[in-house]
Amino acid sequence: MANDNSAEHAGENKEVEKEAEYLQRELTRHSYRYHVLDDPEISDGEYDRMMARLLIIEEKYPYLSTPDSPTKRVGGPPLESFASARHSIPMLSLDNAFSDSDILYFHNRIVKSLNTDEIFYTVEPKLDGLAIELRYEQGILALATTRGDGTTGEVITENARTISTIPLRLLNLKQCGTTGAQSMTGICKPDSAGENNYVKGNCSEEAEIPEIPELLEVRGEVIINRMDFENLNRARLQKGLALFANPRNAAAGSLRQLDSKVTASRPLEIFVYGVGKVEGLEFKTHSELLHILKRLGFRINPLIEEKISIKEALSSFRKLEKIRDTLPYEIDGMVIKLDSIEYQEILGVKRRSPRWAIAYKFPAVEETTKINDIIVQVGRTGTLTPVALLEPVNIGGAIVSRATLHNEDEIKRKDIRINDTVLVIRSGDVIPKIVKVIKSKRTGDEKKFSMPDRCPVCKSYVKRIKGEAAVKCINASCPAQAKQRIKHFVSKAGFDMDGLGAKFVDQAVEKGLIYSFADLFTLEKENLLSMERMGEKSVENILYAVQSSKTISLKRFLFALGIHHTGENAAALIADKFVDLNAVIQAEPEDFESIEGIGPKTAASVHDFFSNSDNITLIDRLINYGVVIENPGKMENPGTPD
Repeated sequence: MANDNSAEHAGENKEVEKEAEYLQRELTRHSYRYHVLDDPEISDGEYDRMMARLLIIEEKYPYLSTPDSPTKRVGGPPLESFASARHSIPMLSLDNAFSDSDILYFHNRIVKSLNTDEIFYTVEPKLDGLAIELRYEQGILALATTRGDGTTGEVITENARTISTIPLRLLNLKQCGTTGAQSMTGICKPDSAGENNYVKGNCSEEAEIPEIPELLEVRGEVIINRMDFENLNRARLQKGLALFANPRNAAAGSLRQLDSKVTASRPLEIFVYGVGKVEGLEFKTHSELLHILKRLGFRINPLIEEKISIKEALSSFRKLEKIRDTLPYEIDGMVIKLDSIEYQEILGVKRRSPRWAIAYKFPAVEETTKINDIIVQVGRTGTLTPVALLEPVNIGGAIVSRATLHNEDEIKRKDIRINDTVLVIRSGDVIPKIVKVIKSKRTGDEKKFSMPDRCPVCKSYVKRIKGEAAVKCINASCPAQAKQRIKHFVSKAGFDMDGLGAKFVDQAVEKGLIYSFADLFTLEKENLLSMERMGEKSVENILYAVQSSKTISLKRFLFALGIHHTGENAAALIADKFVDLNAVIQAEPEDFESIEGIGPKTAASVHDFFSNSDNITLIDRLINYGVVIENPGKMENPGTPD
C-alpha cells in the first residue's frame, strides 16, 4: 500500500492490524523479560524474526506504527538540533558526603528536624552515567529529556525510545513470579528466610497492583556496562575514531546524538531511581515507589536496600565499596534517601538539593595530574615499555606517581607529551593508565616523546617486531632482561623460591653474582653475605629456598622459562600433552597447534625457544645442577608426544 495510508484506513486490513498489534504486544513483553527480568522465553533469532516482520508491516502500513511500537527502538531520521523542555519539578543535585561523620551529621540533622528517632532509609548504588527524565502520558512514553541545568533539559525522546530497558508503554503486571513483579532483583519474591538478599521487603501475589497513572515522570541513570564500553572503544579504534574516555562519557555522547540510529547502535541501559510529577498514583515510601515502578515495567537496581537504619546504611556502604570493581557497571558511591515520603515533604529542598537525600562518595578513582617525564623500562622478553612519571596524586586512597603508556603507537594516538596535564584512572589493583590529555591546559612547553633506537640499559640497538606494536632489545645478555627473567623464574607460579624478591634479584645481578636464572643454583654463602642487609639467617633461608625448589612439575618449569606468549594456562596445556621435557623439545610447531587452546603465536614461540641452542644449554645447566622435572600422571616414554 502507498505511503498515504492513515488512520482513516483502519479496519481495511483487519488481519494485518491484528498481526501488528500481536507483534507489538509480544515484542514488548519479550523485551521486558530479556532486558529487565533477565528471563527470556524465546531465542534471539525468533525475536529478530518477529521484529523484522513488524518492520515490514509498519513500513507498508504506516498508520499501524504507534508511538509505543518496539520498532521505534531502531531510531528515526536525524534531527537538525535538540529542542529543550522544562522539568515539571526541578531535577536537583545531591549534597556529597566523604566520611561516616558527614553521614552521621546528615542523619542527626534529620532526627532533630523531625523530632523522632524512627528514621529509616533506602540506599542504592550511585551509578556513574547520565540522568534523564521520562514522561508517560496515559501510559505511553511522550517525552524524554536530559537533566540539563536541573530546570531545563534537552529533548531526546527519539533516542530514549531506542534503549531496550526503557518501556515505551507502561505495563500493569497483575501477579508476582512469572509476570515479573518479583523482588527488587525481581521486586517482590522473598527468599526462604522471608526477605530478599538485597531488599528487605515483602510482597505477595495478592499485593495491590497500581492502575496505569494518567501522568508519570520517571527519573533514571543511563549507563554503558564496562564490557560493552571496551567493545565500543575497540570498534572505534579499528575505524580510526576518537575513543571515549570512560563509560559515562560514552553514555552521554551516545544519548546526545542527533541521529537516533547512532544511539540505537550503542549498548545503552537504564536503571530508574525516582519520579518527578505524578498524577493517578499513590505511595507512602520511596521503597514502595520503587516496587511500583518495577511492576510498571522499569528496571530497578538489584543492589538497592530498603527500610534500613543509618548504622545499616554505613555497613551497606562498606559492602558496596568492596564489590564495586566486580560490578558490570561503574559506580562512584551510594545514595542514601529518607524512605518516608511524608518526612521528605516535611524536610523539603534547598535551592539545589533535597534535605532528605545525600550521596556518600567513594574515594576518587580518576584524577588530573601532570606528566613530569617519560622513561622506558625493559621487560624480561626485551620489550621496551614507555612509562609516564607523574606529579604524585591521590587516586582512590593510593598515591600514584607512574602510569604505563603501553607502546609508541598508544602515545601517538593519544598525543601524549611530556609536561601535559592528563586524566589518570585507577581501578582496584589495576595499573594506573592515562585516559586522555587535557589539551586545553597546554602552555607550549610540552615536548613530544620518541622511543629510543637503543636499549636504555645495555645500549644495544632495538627492533620493532613485524606485525606488533612492541619495540624490543635484541641483546639476549641485556641485564634488564636478565633481572625480569630471573624474577619471573623464581615467582610463585614458577620455581616458587620464597625470599628471593625483586630487590634481592636486582642487587644480585648488579653485583655480578648471577647473570641468568641457572646461576641461582651456584649461589654460595660467602657471596651472599657480601650483599647489603644480608645476615646469616637470611642467607640460610635463601639457600634453603633454592635447594628445596629443585624438584618441579613440567608445567611450572615451562612457565618459569618465560617463553613469549606462554602463561600458566598454556604451560599446563602443553605439559598435559607431552610425556616429558624431551618430548616438548623435539616437538614441531604443528604438534603444539594441535593442542586445543594453543594458538599459532604460542606454538611458534615455544618451538623457537627450544630451537635456540643457548636456551638448551641453559636447560642442560639446570639439570646438571640437580633440577628434576616431573610430569605427574604421564607414563615414561621420553622423546615422544602423547
